[in-house]
Amino acid sequence: MKKVERKPQKRESGKNVLIVDDNAAVRKMLADAFLSDGFKTCSEAGNGSEGVEIAKQLKPDLIILDLAMPVMNGLQAAPVLRKLFPRTRIILFTLYAASLLEAEASKAGVNLVLQKTDSLSTLIKKAHELMGD
Repeated sequence: MKKVERKPQKRESGKNVLIVDDNAAVRKMLADAFLSDGFKTCSEAGNGSEGVEIAKQLKPDLIILDLAMPVMNGLQAAPVLRKLFPRTRIILFTLYAASLLEAEASKAGVNLVLQKTDSLSTLIKKAHELMGD
């Protein structure tokens, strides 16, 4: 488990985010963006199975899931995470966002589907909206 803590530069939300993506560069980019925005802790996982185990320890306020990952993909991990954390907000952040996927993701317990082509500021804004900030 990789856990990164930095001093917030913007909001003081003190919240924890878990980023689950098989691409280390994407995880780092997202972690930097959330930590710069005031999130207290950002943990990372390379697949859904690892994400579930880390989430059990972290009890995150927000989970960012990729769709296509080895071992357990985002749609397989979402219902497990939803059962463990009924109030945690889950965003599926993927290259494959489509209306069919959104319906399937909603059934799996995902709160929002965003495309990876959306800006990081859009992702963070939507995350805060979902959490009621």
